Amino acid sequence: MVIQRSEMRIEKREKVRDGEGTAAFTHLVDCEKEKNVKLLAELTLPPGASIGYHRHDSETEYYFILSGSGSVNDNGAERAVKAGDAIITGNGASHSIKNTGAVPLVFHAVIVTY
Repeated sequence: MVIQRSEMRIEKREKVRDGEGTAAFTHLVDCEKEKNVKLLAELTLPPGASIGYHRHDSETEYYFILSGSGSVNDNGAERAVKAGDAIITGNGASHSIKNTGAVPLVFHAVIVTY
């Protein structure tokens, strides 16, 4: 199956998980048709925007930073992130992410259920 970028659904969400600003989601696949995949999207956070602190039970979320820079609260520990970094959160752990840079923070987010 090939999905052209022009066929992907784009969605804008305000204050995701009680975060700040607007996040743009480009849904790379229709997850309702995929087994054990709750989310597979490219997210863009403008400067200052964030996804609020939240927990992952019975699932794991992966962030793969493509461009920009930010800060992740990784289960209570603040860590700087940049292009090339990966963040893995699951088994009851929590996280948040914020764009702390001057350009958009772009990353792929994947949530796998189990």
